[in-house]
Amino acid sequence: MPKLNTMPEKMRAMLLSKLGPVESNPLKLTEIDRHEITNPKEVLVKIEACGVCHSQLHSIEGDWKDIGIPPTLPTVPGHEVVGKIVKIGNDVTKFKVGERVGITPLLGSCLDCQYCNEGKEYLCENMDVTGESLKGGYTEYITVSEEFATKVPDTMKPEYAAPLFCAGITAYKAVKAAEPKKNKKIAVFGIGGVGHMAIQFAKIEGCEVSGVSRKEKHLKVAKNIGADNIFTYSSSQEQFLRDLNKKYGLFDAAIVFAPVDQVTDTAIKSIKKGGTVVIATVGKIPNFLAFEEKTIRGTLIGSRKDMEDVIKISDEHNLEVVTESFPLEQANEVLIRLKNSEINARAVLIP
Repeated sequence: MPKLNTMPEKMRAMLLSKLGPVESNPLKLTEIDRHEITNPKEVLVKIEACGVCHSQLHSIEGDWKDIGIPPTLPTVPGHEVVGKIVKIGNDVTKFKVGERVGITPLLGSCLDCQYCNEGKEYLCENMDVTGESLKGGYTEYITVSEEFATKVPDTMKPEYAAPLFCAGITAYKAVKAAEPKKNKKIAVFGIGGVGHMAIQFAKIEGCEVSGVSRKEKHLKVAKNIGADNIFTYSSSQEQFLRDLNKKYGLFDAAIVFAPVDQVTDTAIKSIKKGGTVVIATVGKIPNFLAFEEKTIRGTLIGSRKDMEDVIKISDEHNLEVVTESFPLEQANEVLIRLKNSEINARAVLIP
């Protein structure tokens, strides 16, 4: 086991001290104290890769201040982390030094409330969120309880695995919420880092999957990873729905990853009566007619068991994870590209 004095006392981190547009370079490369194991059940992880999630863009720019995100400043963003364990606490039994693990946005929970006891620890009122404190992924090291780390096969490259720990589990859980089954017609609105994985999880379940996006290059990604149909989203809802009905008909279910209220409204109107819309983003529901017996469901990441399933399914089915890798120092530039829809699917920062 590496001795503590072989590791640096400081670590490079992209620190957020003030909310603001990403064009103003709000993340500053800073040296902060390296995290130390403070609980005997914790492991210290040297980060190999951290995915860049669209929700981090909203929190950094202050879009979600009204819902308390981020809760404190300064903070180190980043909540889909993969790395190798370099030190373990005295009571750790699940892992050994040298093993690769991943961390989702769920950094910890009480493990003793009604949600935790139901296997829904991601709904715990006392959950800790990765990337909403100094324990984020845009840095070099992080500590986590062994209960909230997930084993990653050595055969999985870290830049492949990292997006699975937020985009992957979010996509998987959203598809589960849509109650997939063979030949069910499911539409995915928003083909980015999460949407392109949702298409694949739905295909694995035997669904007939349609990808919906306003960007041609994102529709191309959808087609390349197996979407049965692709539809160009139009800001003219009436035109989009008219074209959809003419060319295809109505969907059985729709999953919304685009954080735009009008997209949610369009998705609701694009499904048949009695159909289901799964909302996997933050926003309002503009209109809802109860007499059509449609179901609207929210979804939020997933449980530790879900995460294990995501890794297993991704490994067994060779899930394609479309990524672009960048050095940690380019986090601001990456977020600008993400904001301008210039990332094909998922950007990954490499410390």
